[in-house]
Amino acid sequence: MVSGPTIDRCHFWKPIQRRMMTRMGELRGRYSRGYLPHFDAGRSPQFITWRLADAVPGEAIERWQEELSREQDSFRKAEIARRIESHCDSGSGEGLMSAPKVADAVQEVLFEGHGAMFDLHCWVIMPNHVHLILSPAELSVGEVVRRLKGASSREINRQMSRSGRLWQPGFFDRLIRTSEHFDRTRSCIEWNPVKAKLCTDPALWRWS
Repeated sequence: MVSGPTIDRCHFWKPIQRRMMTRMGELRGRYSRGYLPHFDAGRSPQFITWRLADAVPGEAIERWQEELSREQDSFRKAEIARRIESHCDSGSGEGLMSAPKVADAVQEVLFEGHGAMFDLHCWVIMPNHVHLILSPAELSVGEVVRRLKGASSREINRQMSRSGRLWQPGFFDRLIRTSEHFDRTRSCIEWNPVKAKLCTDPALWRWS
């Protein structure tokens, strides 16, 4: 575990809740770009995941969506995310971010965005996917993720002398609604490397 941006969890939550209440009329709300539906909630913290292009086959996601098509939207979204997470943790794909210099490049992009595009609360960089909690500044969550993926893709392609798509289209996001929800999600993020059997203690993982 590395030392990244300073995060004051004790004092960030109440101001965020106030912003949620006062800006509800300004929010874009739920939207979709033909992939997974997203929810813009202004500067409220959101749990976000994106993954490498070869981490989960598109046909697998389409099959899961079809299997869950009659379920409620919230359950369907959560269940698809759970299945994707399980598939990723199995070590699927090339796992480019298992190379330290690639994981370092992604982490540096996150650090550069902190305090400018967003407040970064916690994160983990896995061999084939990224989890984080952030609060966007002025940009939508979709634009924040687009910029993070673009900057990291350019740097990794440069370092690895490769070309073509690095990340899978789209991303998963979930609004963090309470401080308890925040703590549960943060714990899941920090323990992901242990769950995937990459280390025995979260503190030993360099990219979180």
